[in-house]
Amino acid sequence: MQILSVFDEAFRPYGRVVEGYPVEGILKALAETPCTDAVVYEPRIEALHQAENAEEIGTALFGGMPFQLGFCNGVNTKLNCLEWHRDSEFNLGTEDFILLIAKQEEIIDGKLDTAKVKAFKAPAGVLVECYATTLHYAPCSAKLGQGFRVLIGLPLNTNTDYRPGSGANTMDKMLWARNKWLIAHPESSEAGQGAYVGLVGENIDIAKDI
Repeated sequence: MQILSVFDEAFRPYGRVVEGYPVEGILKALAETPCTDAVVYEPRIEALHQAENAEEIGTALFGGMPFQLGFCNGVNTKLNCLEWHRDSEFNLGTEDFILLIAKQEEIIDGKLDTAKVKAFKAPAGVLVECYATTLHYAPCSAKLGQGFRVLIGLPLNTNTDYRPGSGANTMDKMLWARNKWLIAHPESSEAGQGAYVGLVGENIDIAKDI
């Protein structure tokens, strides 16, 4: 799979590189978060909010809305699922990491062909915005076997426990948590947990490409 840079022109429909903020304090706090072979996500970590300049940066990124700074850490090379929110997500890594992404409008009749998925590498220390219409999931390692620590900045309470009583339409059936719509590949563990299965084609694995 071709892996482009977030600085490449091809990334523009999906997001942007955010410049101008002093992120050194956040990176220092992020480097202290645990990283194991399993992928672990935590929606809000107090130490990240207490990092130097973190509150000012978060307030600016979300235009004064309440927000949360958490992390997604681990080792990963597979797609498994794609998710999206009603807003942008901000990512910042202590190591290089790779995003596997697609566009919401590429979902046709509740299905998305994984051939539509693109790969983009974000260098360590570079703050990246993924737009609300950009489908994404857990980051991938930039080097085989290498762990990653990636900041996940989202509006407050996103990805926390919530299930609707019933689904009026296909989009409702994709709602997996608060402000989190998700489509799973049939081979994923999420599918086994009851997530909406909407990814068709190969469950992408970039192990041979990094």
